[in-house]
Amino acid sequence: MADLKSGVNLLFLREEELRQAMELLFFAYRDFTSEPDGILSKHGFGRAHHRVIYFVGRNPGISVSELLGILKITKQSLSRVLGQLVERGYIQQRPGPTDRRRRHLELTESGRTLERELTANQMRRIARAYREAGAEAVDGFRRVLVGVINNEDRAHFPALVAGPRRRG
Repeated sequence: MADLKSGVNLLFLREEELRQAMELLFFAYRDFTSEPDGILSKHGFGRAHHRVIYFVGRNPGISVSELLGILKITKQSLSRVLGQLVERGYIQQRPGPTDRRRRHLELTESGRTLERELTANQMRRIARAYREAGAEAVDGFRRVLVGVINNEDRAHFPALVAGPRRRG
């Protein structure tokens, strides 16, 4: 039965359809992370290292506390992973300009190289899927993902949270 106002078929909200979406997310995540996992294992790293490298690369100069807020992990967990990345020369730490106790993080040249290597396959995979799905599906997919994210983290994506885009 269709909702006549929006033209949206609400049958996709049945349990079976929701479970199918969950399975698709599990399979997509498995395949999305498989190649980077292999690259990381050659370095003795895991997915936590990948997340740190990715978000430090996307946010040069990010503070440790800001990174903790994005990753939602304990200080102890981040300290172990970050310590390894700093020790191995992938990330450098600098004291803050006003508060020298605050540490700001940046990828080194080795870190940027590793981040590009880890990201290349993932970007190709997403680009292919976007091309196959088409522009409207891409916009819808982004909105679905934002809808899955916790409310407090939606602020990272204000253009998507603002509401549907109107094409004119």
